[in-house]
Amino acid sequence: MYNNPNIPQLPSMMINSQQITAVILAGGRGSRMGGRDKGLVKLGGKTMIEHVIATLAPQAGALMINANRNLAAYQALGYPVVSDELDGFQGPLAGILAALHATPSQYLLCAPCDVPGLPADLGQRLAAALLDQQGEMAVVHDGKSLQPAFALIPVALQQDLQACLLRGERKLHAWCKAHRLALADYSDQPESFANINDAAELRRFEERQGRYTR
Repeated sequence: MYNNPNIPQLPSMMINSQQITAVILAGGRGSRMGGRDKGLVKLGGKTMIEHVIATLAPQAGALMINANRNLAAYQALGYPVVSDELDGFQGPLAGILAALHATPSQYLLCAPCDVPGLPADLGQRLAAALLDQQGEMAVVHDGKSLQPAFALIPVALQQDLQACLLRGERKLHAWCKAHRLALADYSDQPESFANINDAAELRRFEERQGRYTR
């Protein structure tokens, strides 16, 4: 971990939703889902990304989707779609960089497309942690481990991330750990960050969460 002298200390004030753009990361290969585009997999009559949109959109002033295929289907949801600037499905860091370049706001709120149980106060808790702990970025900690795909990232970090990718780093966890992190404690509801990677997990989630199957 290091302190980046090029990133100013955050002011002691609230971050409101209008200062935040949310991005839903849907740019992966879906390898464990048999190559299916996970964001477009149906769960209780809606696609998984529609469940995430319903929870995440009210938490930000704007929302965009990061996708690298099935672009027309994602555009039909009514939100801007940005694709990775790097070819070859380079992972979530590439999607976050594309979103940082496109966001009109001061902060980027990140969440994957395959977490339909996302908490309704994600942006609020991350913003509070970022200010209270004076981090360079804020990420979720579920009580057992870091969940770096759920993060609030100042747009000022885009050059830092671009340099990281140019060095060949592709691991989101490694990039986050290289910074002074503020942690949003979600040990009270770690199940909210359970992602759905394959058909078996999809069935189990439907069984646990009857509200998605009605």
